[in-house]
Amino acid sequence: MDLSNCPKCGEIFVKNAVREMCEKCFREEEKLFQKVYTFLKKRENRAATIETVVKANDVEAELLYKWIKKGKLHTTLFPNMGYPCDNCGTIITKGKLCDKCSNTITSELAIFEEEKERMEKLHRSTYHSQK
Repeated sequence: MDLSNCPKCGEIFVKNAVREMCEKCFREEEKLFQKVYTFLKKRENRAATIETVVKANDVEAELLYKWIKKGKLHTTLFPNMGYPCDNCGTIITKGKLCDKCSNTITSELAIFEEEKERMEKLHRSTYHSQK
């Protein structure tokens, strides 16, 4: 049994793999989810953006990002929904990084590996003499 404080209200609760908050806050969040999901299920709202959903439902964008990341809101059903890249903040629909940041990191890593190999070759071909 793992006791923890609810990140929303501070109340002590038994933490488990399913819930990261107390029962009261969990129920409140579920009510908000149902409100947002009902809004998005309407044909005219399926192409709504994060900003539109936030304004229409009085919900925080961070909560929408959380639901998308957890798979409660599917970007295949709601194409204008997403969450920010962990590095630059560009809205994405999968993973943690946008393509640009991912490509930048990959290319920087390749340059680092090339430099490392070059230094290792240089070190191996250097001869030392003693007096």
